[in-house]
Amino acid sequence: MASIIVLFELEPDGAIGATGAIGAEDAEGAEPAVIAVHAAGADPDVPEDPQPYTLCGLETGPMEHTHYRPIRPGEPWYPPTLADQRCQECERALRAL
Repeated sequence: MASIIVLFELEPDGAIGATGAIGAEDAEGAEPAVIAVHAAGADPDVPEDPQPYTLCGLETGPMEHTHYRPIRPGEPWYPPTLADQRCQECERALRAL
């Protein structure tokens, strides 16, 4: 797998919005709660889009694309501020690659 796409699994009815920015607020001013941070392979035809399933087997359709990319070598695949929400199954799959 050449690259991964980092996705947010949000609380039901939560949406980050059109920007997809980490920490964006909803219309009421409250941040949507991130249930988990998942990883999916990039679609080979459209590299900015995820494949249909995360590395742990969940559908990517209802998840929000974070557009997060590590900046330096050795940085985690997930946003560091969300370390507690990272999916352990996705992490195990990434380590096995």
